[in-house]
Amino acid sequence: MNRLIGIVVVPPDQLVNFGISLLIAVVLGMGIATVYRYTHRGLNYESSFLPTLVLLTPIVTVVMFFIQGDLVLSLGLVGSLSIIRFRTPIKDTRDMVFLFWSIAAGLGCGTLNWTFTVLSAILISLLLTLFYLVKYGRQLHVEYILIVGGAIPYDYPALEDAVTDTGAQVQLRSHEIDGDNWELTWEFRFDRHLEERVQRIVDQVRQMKGVRKVSLLTPQLTLPM
Repeated sequence: MNRLIGIVVVPPDQLVNFGISLLIAVVLGMGIATVYRYTHRGLNYESSFLPTLVLLTPIVTVVMFFIQGDLVLSLGLVGSLSIIRFRTPIKDTRDMVFLFWSIAAGLGCGTLNWTFTVLSAILISLLLTLFYLVKYGRQLHVEYILIVGGAIPYDYPALEDAVTDTGAQVQLRSHEIDGDNWELTWEFRFDRHLEERVQRIVDQVRQMKGVRKVSLLTPQLTLPM
C-alpha cells in the first residue's frame, strides 16, 4: 500500500518574513530584559527572569506564525494555555508589565507589524527610564518606628521633648514598665526632605539618662525608592 507524503512548500518571501520577525523579536526581547535590569529596584530581583523575557518574545512570534488566522489552531492554543498554571506568584507588579510587554512585542513581530512594534518599544523604554531617573511614584513621606528601652530611673519628659521637637508627626504607640525596666515606642512620619533628622534623634536619645536600648525600624514592606 502506497503512502502519500505531503510536503508543504513554504514561499521564499514567507521564509524571509519569518526570519526577520524572529530576529527583531530576539533583539526586542534582549532590549526589554536590559531595561528591566537597569530600572529594577528592591530586593526581589531574580536573574532567571531575564532569560524569560528574552525568550518569551520570539516564542510568541513563532506561535503567531503557526496560527496565521486559523481559527482551529487559535482555539487549540487557548486550550493549551488553560492547562498551564503559574506556580510562582508575581512579587512585583512591574514584572507583570514586562511580561505583557514581551508578549505584545511577540504579537507585533508575529503579525509583521515591525514598525509599530519597534516604535512602541522605544517609547516604552524611554518612559520606563524616565520614571526610574525621576523616581516616579516615590513616597512623599517616610515612616519610622523608634523603640527606646532602659532601666528606672529615667527622664520621660526629656525623652518626649527630644522626639516631639523634630518637625515630624509623632505618635506614642506604647509605654511599658516591667519592674525596673521600661520601653517606649513612637511612630514618626517625616516629610522626605526632613528624613535626615531621624539619625539626630537617635543620637540624642542614646545619651539620655536610663536609656540602654534604641531601635529604629522602617515599617515599609519594600525598601524606599
